[in-house]
Amino acid sequence: MKLKFLSSSLSIGFLTLIMLGVVFLSPFAPKARASSPSDVSITVSPENPAPNQNTTITLTSYVDDLSGISISWSVNGKSSLSGIGQTSFSLTAPALGQTTTVVATLALSDGDLNETIKIKPSIMTLLWQADDSYVPPFYEGKALPSGESEVKVVAIPEIKSGSGLVDPKTMLYSWNLDGTNDSNNSGYCKNYYTYVGDYLDASDSVDVIASTLDQQDSTEASIDVATTSPKIDFYKNDPILGTIWEQALTDGYTVTGNDIIQAAPYFISPQNIKVPFLTFTWSINNQEIPVPSYTKNMLPLAIQSGSSGASQISVEVDNSHSLVNTAQKEISVEF
Repeated sequence: MKLKFLSSSLSIGFLTLIMLGVVFLSPFAPKARASSPSDVSITVSPENPAPNQNTTITLTSYVDDLSGISISWSVNGKSSLSGIGQTSFSLTAPALGQTTTVVATLALSDGDLNETIKIKPSIMTLLWQADDSYVPPFYEGKALPSGESEVKVVAIPEIKSGSGLVDPKTMLYSWNLDGTNDSNNSGYCKNYYTYVGDYLDASDSVDVIASTLDQQDSTEASIDVATTSPKIDFYKNDPILGTIWEQALTDGYTVTGNDIIQAAPYFISPQNIKVPFLTFTWSINNQEIPVPSYTKNMLPLAIQSGSSGASQISVEVDNSHSLVNTAQKEISVEF
């Protein structure tokens, strides 16, 4: 095998090796330039920007090196940036319903290549609720999901079309739970998503992409829904006033005469605590006390005249259909 070198008078940048009839360019030779749109990949981050959100457009090519190419950027027809290797461009997305047109012009050896990117912001709001998490009446907070609770997430997309918004019920939805696409619960008009949380995870991540039927516009959002452990608070159930929800009982509560202590198992599943598979086990000083099934969340107490002292009252609430929906609470009472 013979290796033939060209004249040494040539610039090192044009050094060419001829071997077995095949021409090899040296590493110092000018690299080929992208010559077709298919050679250039365009990335917009975030992919579906919100109104007035900082947005970055990046050009890449897996075929050729763009670092030596002159690239100029224009926004709505006005020149904004130009230079060698300017493969990234940042701008602020316009307001909802407006469109910004960005053109990247690549100066190639065989002519200019124009890439057009349209930035049209949209909005997506995700709301969630724990469908089967118990909270007592008049509770002002939000019911929280515990492990293996059912959670519903509702998507509210806002995509401008003309003078109005696209009807969310006429859009396509692609739902993902913890990074896995749920095709069975995705599709046309499926603007809500229901799932059962994994008791092994402290939270669940839900994300969705909503797009118009013509796939011209889309918006996306994600949300993390944290799980919590059920807890129990005790309340006094008055024969006349009913349950005194305004004040939970604390250690040292004094029992006078006939009293009824009611247990409220916050955030336990299911929401209906009257179901048979949700059991309440009451104890006084570690001795189990049977209670009627129809009032299983209440413990009636009767103090004998002339007696005094202190006792420990405890209750354990257990969902026999779940591994984690259980709670226990103890309180000391005086009489």
